[in-house]
Amino acid sequence: MPELRSNFPASSALGLARRAQWRPLGISADELHKPKVAIVNTSSDLAACYAHLDDIVVVLKEELRALGVLPFEIRTTAPSDFVTSVGRGGRYILPSRDLIVNDVEAVVEGARLDAMICLSSCDKTTPAHLMAAGRMNVPTVVVPCGYQHSGLAEGRHADVEEVFLRAAQAAVLGQPTDHLEELADDAILGPGVCSGMATANSMHIAALALGMAVPGSAPVRANSEPMWDNVRRSAAALVDLIERDIRPRDVITAGSVRNAVRAMLAIGGSMNTIKHLQAVAIESGVEIDVWSTYRELGAETPLLCSVRPNGPFLIEQFEDAGGGATVLRELLPLLDGEQRTVSGGTLADDLASARPADGEVIRPLSDPFGRTPAITVLRGTLAADGAVAKRPVPDPDPPRFTGPARVFANREEAIAGIASGRIRPGDVAVIRGIGVVGGPGMGMTSAFIFALHARGLADSVALVTDGQFSGLVNQGVTVGEVSPEAAAGGPLGLVQDDDVIDIDLATGRLDLLVPAEELAARPPYEPPADADTGGGYLDQYRDLVQPLACGAVLCARPEQSLCAPASPSSSSVQESR
Repeated sequence: MPELRSNFPASSALGLARRAQWRPLGISADELHKPKVAIVNTSSDLAACYAHLDDIVVVLKEELRALGVLPFEIRTTAPSDFVTSVGRGGRYILPSRDLIVNDVEAVVEGARLDAMICLSSCDKTTPAHLMAAGRMNVPTVVVPCGYQHSGLAEGRHADVEEVFLRAAQAAVLGQPTDHLEELADDAILGPGVCSGMATANSMHIAALALGMAVPGSAPVRANSEPMWDNVRRSAAALVDLIERDIRPRDVITAGSVRNAVRAMLAIGGSMNTIKHLQAVAIESGVEIDVWSTYRELGAETPLLCSVRPNGPFLIEQFEDAGGGATVLRELLPLLDGEQRTVSGGTLADDLASARPADGEVIRPLSDPFGRTPAITVLRGTLAADGAVAKRPVPDPDPPRFTGPARVFANREEAIAGIASGRIRPGDVAVIRGIGVVGGPGMGMTSAFIFALHARGLADSVALVTDGQFSGLVNQGVTVGEVSPEAAAGGPLGLVQDDDVIDIDLATGRLDLLVPAEELAARPPYEPPADADTGGGYLDQYRDLVQPLACGAVLCARPEQSLCAPASPSSSSVQESR
């Protein structure tokens, strides 16, 4: 066992203070020398995503104590795209990711704990836990805590995605919604994350591909026996990491990030995984351009599964066919199988017992669902640093959309433009000024996409925005996260009505067809004067957030380069390694 940073001489001031504090908690003097582990519990009563995490903590504490370590449960903020997206237009959702990272740092670094086991559930918790692991660099295991049992899995009519879509459509069309109440009651039948291949399940599989979760742990039904087995195996893996002094920066490398990108392309994962994996890389001190990696690997990574909302299969069918482990097994010829994982071996070792593809739900490399990328990173005169387009099971010939711009300052104004007839077939709707700085925190545009669908315009009107949309969205030609954003001086801020925008998914181009000299003569972008941030965390976020090309990480010191890894302090990083 390596020397533990949490141990202090028994008679020192710090040693005595801890003894005094922990004695009332039932911690005896002979336990004070044990490794001290943070159980990072991102729990909340606000959403089903987190409803089972407190029960997992009880089991984890028992397992860890039996393995000779001293567990401490710590709490963080717990965002939900369906619940905590109400205030300020959903702008708290992405910033909450970095708030979780800081929550973890404040306790793990402040108390100088030796290791972490992170209960990862909803969309922002898994990337936040991975980012915190890279920043603190203490032995860490991420535990994917499972997806919810949905009405569709019971042969009923809806899951949460279906309710989300139908409610938005009814609102746009002015239809009654009474009939949707029964659907809402039947959509979610248990705890856990959204049941489709949206951001949460995508990031659970990304953690597996990175090597930061135990083999075969994603996706998994919440509260199922396989989930409980993963919990117990994760506890044992963490103790082994502590004993062998294996840390996240030994696992999260350029090679493992590339493996995760491959996996996301193969499953048709959420577009949000790009910024999250870039943030994980930066916090882990890994020099890799994740956006360019998606462009590079997208051209040569086949789509091996087609899970809702990308295709017809349920996440339960995907898990039963082998899930993330089977996809990685099929991808192994394209992966770096020698990358280390938290199991103590290599990725290839972890996949040795994974089952082969069934040929229906999960396809082999030789017979994929598609060979064009489901996630396309575009660059061009309108997005020098990148933008993202998401498609369902890709068409053999990805579409090209060229049309005149219709410019809007926010989602509500754009939805009104549909109703008024300002947006017509062939147009490219531009919603700008809602990126990480302009939002701040990125405004959500999913409701606009659903409004297009409700009006029958999803295939005839394109969207280009510096905001984001839900990982559940997969309709029409939708391009999000345009960078540089309008509020940071990007050309999106100079677009005017009737300017022609060209979206070419085949070549990965997003271009504004306006002469450079004409653009240079236009006045600079002015953000709306009525943006309400409340004067609190969102204002702080605006001042510290870095561009999407840097994963939208927070950087507190102006002298740092844009993509410099964040760290609690130079001394604490040195101590933790």
